Order: sequence, then C-alpha cells, then structure tokens
Amino acid sequence: MKAGEVALSVILALTLLAAPLPADAQQPGKVYRIGYLSSSALGHETNPQQCPIKGTPNWQALVGGLRERGYVQGQNLVIECRWTEGQEERAPAIAAELVSLKPDLMVVAFTANVRAAKQATSAIPIVMVNVTDPVGRGLVPSLARPGSNVTGLALTVGMQIMGKYLQLLKEALPMASRVAVLTRGGLQPENRFRMELEAAAPALNVTLGFYRLGDPEDFESAFATVTKARAEALLVVPDPFATVHAQRIVDLATQRRLPVMSDRFFIPAGALLSYDVNQPDLWHRIGLYVDKIFKGANPGDLPVEQPTKYELIINLKTAKALGLTIPQSLLKRADEVIE
Repeated sequence: MKAGEVALSVILALTLLAAPLPADAQQPGKVYRIGYLSSSALGHETNPQQCPIKGTPNWQALVGGLRERGYVQGQNLVIECRWTEGQEERAPAIAAELVSLKPDLMVVAFTANVRAAKQATSAIPIVMVNVTDPVGRGLVPSLARPGSNVTGLALTVGMQIMGKYLQLLKEALPMASRVAVLTRGGLQPENRFRMELEAAAPALNVTLGFYRLGDPEDFESAFATVTKARAEALLVVPDPFATVHAQRIVDLATQRRLPVMSDRFFIPAGALLSYDVNQPDLWHRIGLYVDKIFKGANPGDLPVEQPTKYELIINLKTAKALGLTIPQSLLKRADEVIE
C-alpha cells in the first residue's frame, strides 16, 4: 500500500472513531434494571424474571417503546416482573421485594401498587401507569410538578369516566332501565365512582343496583342476586381484581344473557362494550419517561401526562349472540367494531 493510501486509511479510521454515537446510544457496558409491578401476567408464559415472553398488547407496547430508545431485554436491560394477581393486600410485600433488588427504576401499574411502591422507596424513580386521579388519591401533589420520585401516565382526573360508561351503555341498549354495577369496593354512598354513576342515572332513566365483587367463590351468589333484581345490563367498575377475573365475570353474565360494559380488558372475554384510553399508546409512552430518567432527569420535574383520546369498542359478535341490535348512530362513532 502506498504512503498516501496509508494516510487516507488512517484518516478514515480516525473519522469513524470520532463520529458521534446515535442519540439513543446508552453508556457502554451499562445494564439497566427495571422493577415491574402489575396485577397479573394473565396466564402468559413468563421468563426467569417472571416477565411475559410475548404478553398482551400493552406489554408488547411497553417493550417496544423501550426498544425504540435503545433498551433491549437480554442486551442492556433486565426487567424483574412481579404480580399481585389482583390481590391488593399483596402489593406492599411485593413492592418491598422489588426494591430489595435495587432496580434503577420501577414501572408500576394501578393505584394500590403505586402506593405500595411509594411506601417502599422514596429514592428509586417510579413511573406509574393506569392510575385514575393520582392527585385525588394522594400519589402526587400535582400533575405539573409531581415533586417526588413518582411520575408517569394517568388515566382520568376525577371519576367522570363512570358517567360516560353509563351513557354509552344506555345508547347501546335504549330500552334498558335496570343496570347492575359490579364493584370490588364501591358500595359506600360516598364512593366517588358510585357518586358519578348516581349523578348520571336520572337523566338516562336508569335505576342502578350496586353489588360487591367479592372473592371468586362468591361470584355465583353475586350473580344470583343480580338476576333476582332483574338487571338488564352489567357495568363492571374496572380494577385489577376485576381484570384478573374478567373471563369468569363475562361468562357468568353471558349465561344470564346480561350484556357487559367495562374497560377494554373485558373485550377479549366477550364484553359487549368498552370505553377506555388507547392503552397500547399509553404503555408505549412509558419508554419516554424511562429514557429521560435514565439520562438524568428528576422524576419530580417530569409532568404526569393525561390521555387525550378515548376509544369506544363494540363487540358485534357478542351482540349477535345475545340477540341485540346496536343502533347505527353508536356504531358509526365506534373506534373499533368486532365482527
């Protein structure tokens, strides 16, 4: 090789070495550790860290959002997953277990789990998701300036979504006048979910009956009571426990020819309607928070995001099985129709 060619090769090599790394490149050799706490793996096969190998669309969105920012499981990222199986009383011990693993950050879904994680650590950043009214529930002092180790993505501010549930259910079933509300812990008159539903019911000419979603062995008796009250539809107040048992709840309702309204987790089980945020988009955005915090941002300075779009899903397959005709005016407004 001639001297000029050697010099050119050296210059090219130095240029490549000096080239800036991609914007999302991580610290060389750094392996990040995330502790993940949610309600249920929903029966999916899990890896040694107890995380879903494939998982729900929400899990796939979370992993995809992290990957887009350069964090890849098995390369520079380890995720340790733990599940309460919808039993909120297990959250404190499980959160403490995750904290003992000394993760760089925690991703935590649902209010009780976030509260437990916050009690377990004031130092490890927590990115919350699927939490309703985090200010009202005392998880952060404000959305704009959470001010502690907790930030993330909220659902609604306040409980206004319950009134919307009832309105959509009435539009789908105009002749229905008796709606059973199945709730894990909302039987007290001062419960905010109950207050929202009761405020919306008179204008819709609907009479509400509230029934406790107790332990699984009590489901049959709860539905027997609902049937005795001659309910014409069932509204399930979403929470982690209800999500874990969505299939059985819908099956019991279907046996009694009761159409079900709840969040989108109930649609695969056969619910007639759901009204919910675009969950995969919500979970995908977790990666943005994780990336900012890993790059040095203080979680207390990152505003809590609120969803801007809700989606109505109508299950026509279920409607047909129940002998129902959904008004065209509602079908035209649906974001997704399952044939």
